[in-house]
Amino acid sequence: MAETAVCSSGQRIRSSFFREFTMADVAFVVTTVAVFALVAFIAKGVAKL
Repeated sequence: MAETAVCSSGQRIRSSFFREFTMADVAFVVTTVAVFALVAFIAKGVAKL
C-alpha cells in the first residue's frame, strides 16, 4: 500500500508525489547553478580576449 502524508488542510497525499516534487525542485536548482556557472566561465574567457 502506498504511504500517505497529511498536509495542513487534512488531505492525504501520496509521499511519492512529494518525492517527485522534491526531485524536480533539486533538478531545477542544479540546472540553474550549472547555467550560471557556464555563463561565468564564458564571461571569464571573453574577458581574457
